[in-house]
Amino acid sequence: MSFEKDDRVVFHDKHSEFDEEVGTVTQVMETMFGEATYTVSFEDGQETGVPADALEAADADDEE
Repeated sequence: MSFEKDDRVVFHDKHSEFDEEVGTVTQVMETMFGEATYTVSFEDGQETGVPADALEAADADDEE
């Protein structure tokens, strides 16, 4: 699945302090291999270079 700027997403990375948190896509970057990576902003910071498979669309009832 691909995402666009301002999409609300749930981030999944057990090695990150933001694992399972809801954030907002603030930037979409395309790699030289044609795949997208994302910068996701959270209340307390951001993650950069996030692959699409580490994100899922946030439901309207997901907590912020």
